[in-house]
Amino acid sequence: MKLPTKIGGMTARFDGRGRSLGYPTANLRKTNVSVDDGVYFGFATLGKFKSEPALIFIGAPETFGKNERRVETYLLDIPDEDHYDQKLMLSLEKFWRPSKKFTSINELKHAMRDDELAARKWFVNH
Repeated sequence: MKLPTKIGGMTARFDGRGRSLGYPTANLRKTNVSVDDGVYFGFATLGKFKSEPALIFIGAPETFGKNERRVETYLLDIPDEDHYDQKLMLSLEKFWRPSKKFTSINELKHAMRDDELAARKWFVNH
């Protein structure tokens, strides 16, 4: 996989779990993304927001028993709003870790917090 790579499309509504876990996401129903499943650091353009730091998950949320591949984007510094049916463009810059099925919601929340902290540290220099 060669980075950076760009993907985009129209945002879609999923289950709202990201928001309930404290990480609201803008989502794409992309199954043909030619990158490995996992967590990426990158930049997002969505509506009035241009090249915003983003934490991007590509894969199936297996922790919740789902097997549909998707792209879920947590926009680090954008207020929590409904971003449905908007054009979302992503630039994947750094592969952080592979996708993982967590044994509990608590384990997932800790991993998401660790991912966010690592992303914020990475963005300081990029």
